Amino acid sequence: MTRVTFISADGQRRQEVDAPAGSVLLEIAQAAGQPLEGTCEGQMACSTCHVIIESADFPQLKRASEDEEDMLDLAASATRTSRLSCQILLDGTMERLTVRIPAEAYNMQGM
Repeated sequence: MTRVTFISADGQRRQEVDAPAGSVLLEIAQAAGQPLEGTCEGQMACSTCHVIIESADFPQLKRASEDEEDMLDLAASATRTSRLSCQILLDGTMERLTVRIPAEAYNMQGM
């Protein structure tokens, strides 16, 4: 189980959820009501599930693939610790993961 903390773009709201091993971060975020669209449903054809990982937690993640890095180049406000949440598998080895939702996140599916 991984304790995932989501921080809103303005830093004002925090939400903590427990994610079972084998979960994909995008699915956990969407189930928690976070504004991540994931338009391509994990096919790495968009960057609508872009998140920023807390720098202290970033080394716990497997390296991004070249395809993911290419998509992150298109993401608004990408940082050194940006990832696509559809590509983060919570395999049970992490106790915690802190994720910031970028200011440009906007979920059209939730409208």
